[in-house]
Amino acid sequence: GDSCCNPVSMGYIQKLVEKKIPGIYVLSLKIGSNMIQDVENSFFMNVNDQVREVCSQLAMDPHLQGGYNAMGFSQGGQFLRAVAQRCPAPPMLNLISIGGQHQGRVYGFPRCPGESSHLCDWIRKTLDLGAYTKAVQEHLVQAEYWHDPLKEEDYRKNSIFLADINQERGINETYKKNLMALKKFVMVKFLNDTMVDPPISEWFGFYKSGQAKETIPLQETSLYKEDRLGLQEMDKAGKLVFLGVKGDHLHFSEEWFDSSILPFLQ
Repeated sequence: GDSCCNPVSMGYIQKLVEKKIPGIYVLSLKIGSNMIQDVENSFFMNVNDQVREVCSQLAMDPHLQGGYNAMGFSQGGQFLRAVAQRCPAPPMLNLISIGGQHQGRVYGFPRCPGESSHLCDWIRKTLDLGAYTKAVQEHLVQAEYWHDPLKEEDYRKNSIFLADINQERGINETYKKNLMALKKFVMVKFLNDTMVDPPISEWFGFYKSGQAKETIPLQETSLYKEDRLGLQEMDKAGKLVFLGVKGDHLHFSEEWFDSSILPFLQ
């Protein structure tokens, strides 16, 4: 529900980074030919197609060929992780996920334009009724990382994006190797998050399977224990960074950003 160039959100972040790190090159990714398309595509463009488009933009940008740092906000966090896993050239050096839902989510979605919006209500109803149907999966972005702990089999079988990048249907060794090439994988969790369910998904944790009350951290998930994505090895090597920040979803101060995030970009 955001755009690359919105002056109060992503555009603001771009200017902030450029101001704090003089001479840095910042590419704010735009999916579509204008800001309106960019916002619409964040709801309705198949995530796999978005990832392909971003990989193409990165490959064609001469400034990035020696490697780059990637920073994704909310759903952008897991989308950029897919870029790291699927597109190793040019190389992603550090991945910074700010409120990204790496094990998916159950209800609602961040940055929906107004809680009373008809669009929000329609999307939520659609997700509840048929998140794992083929038509919804292919045309509704939020369904593609919808992870229902009460319908794990449906999720594994029919999720066209998240189940794939989380190695739920088998091991893609290339995904694992590419993610492990990162120097750091930084995950920011908002400690008072009311928009992501469960918030621990921002640190790659999730609900214990088969229920929607008790959550477990990444280290207790089968993904970690079986090391299907290399996260256990990365954790032991000190490559995983778990940061917590007080506030609701995507609410943080410039001071926190300066002290906690900018060091990973320098």
